[in-house]
Amino acid sequence: MAIIEVTLPEDVFSALRKNPQEVARDVRIAAAVEWYAEGLVSQGKAAELAGLSRVEFLDELAKRKVPVIQSL
Repeated sequence: MAIIEVTLPEDVFSALRKNPQEVARDVRIAAAVEWYAEGLVSQGKAAELAGLSRVEFLDELAKRKVPVIQSL
């Protein structure tokens, strides 16, 4: 697995009221949701990228009002 490093200003964590691990998780989920919405990855791959089960990923899509079914 590759490691990607992202540098953020320290005040981002206090502004979001989250620790670095929580922000990293949020970024992974946001990227996976976006890539799924763009049709770049499948539900299964997006869930894997997000570090979620498929059911958890589907819940995340619903929460963000992203259609579960991709149109071709």
